Amino acid sequence: MEDQWQSYFDQNMKIWNDRVEPHLKSDFYDHAGFMAGKSSLTEIETNELGDVKGKTLLHLQCHFGQDSLSWARRGAKVTGVDFSKKAIDNARLINTELGLDASFVHSDVYSLQEALVGQFDIVFTTFGAIPWLPDLDKWAGIVGHFLKPGGIFYLAEFHPTLFLFNFDNYKIEYGYFTEQNPFSEDVVGTYADNQAGVQGLEHSWNHSISEVMTPLLKNGLEVVDFQEFDFSPYKCFPNMVERTPGKYVWGNFGVRFPHVYSLKMLKKIKE
Repeated sequence: MEDQWQSYFDQNMKIWNDRVEPHLKSDFYDHAGFMAGKSSLTEIETNELGDVKGKTLLHLQCHFGQDSLSWARRGAKVTGVDFSKKAIDNARLINTELGLDASFVHSDVYSLQEALVGQFDIVFTTFGAIPWLPDLDKWAGIVGHFLKPGGIFYLAEFHPTLFLFNFDNYKIEYGYFTEQNPFSEDVVGTYADNQAGVQGLEHSWNHSISEVMTPLLKNGLEVVDFQEFDFSPYKCFPNMVERTPGKYVWGNFGVRFPHVYSLKMLKKIKE
């Protein structure tokens, strides 16, 4: 990790360690349903990534591994990575309980080359992952390093336009482009359970679409598909309403605007 970001990462890590237990108990994650066979993946990534049977898949920022293990159930050979030791410990326990063969690595994204060797057919990351990373040039280098030539990088993420707004008063109060200093907020509870006894200072960075795509292009990836969606598959922000089953919109303005985007990229094979 970069020294300039270390204090921010340390505070974020504490919060994410503290979130593991309440998240496992929350209705949001429905862990009992997951253990009984329910997939945690949404139709966005399953439709766009398609058949993963027999492919190696690296899941960056996997939390306690539900999505990783959902891909393993679909036949992928999965490696999940997260900076929360408590999350990774639970992911390994769940993997054992389910009798799956996924592996999990305790590491932050930026230090992953020190903790993991090899390349993968698919590198995967989704929903609420990259706002915790200040340096997307370095992140894209990690993606490129671990992706096989001819492999697919897949990202589904909340749209940066959504983060322009104050979710409570509906006003535009935040910037679209990344600032040097993070957006720092003292949070109580979590997106999965606002009554959870979790409190602390967290730090995040909003990244424009160009700030995400340009470093990946510079690392030898080319765009296969790019999509924007006018809904979220998760009810994870204040004042969201369910427009249709499983599709949530913030504000109920009656005006369509992007909530989520997805990016599918191919690593070029050098001639």
